[in-house]
Amino acid sequence: MKGKKNQKSLAEEQERILKQIGARIRALRIKNGYTSYEDFAYENNISRSQFGKYERGTDIRMTSLIKVLLALDISIDEFFSEGFE
Repeated sequence: MKGKKNQKSLAEEQERILKQIGARIRALRIKNGYTSYEDFAYENNISRSQFGKYERGTDIRMTSLIKVLLALDISIDEFFSEGFE
């Protein structure tokens, strides 16, 4: 049973981190003056529906995260410097 409990804990931790990533993306978008995630996504050639999912904390590919960070004009170091435990 230890393996199943550990898998559940891992899945919960992954979900928690993805939610933090989404919250950080949202905070940076707003800080950059975009009140609408749709406008930000449209202006940066990112799928609006997919970008909305990123902000809600769904799984995000590394290449997609890099594209978002480039659009936000922030380095990966800066991105992870705040909002994470």
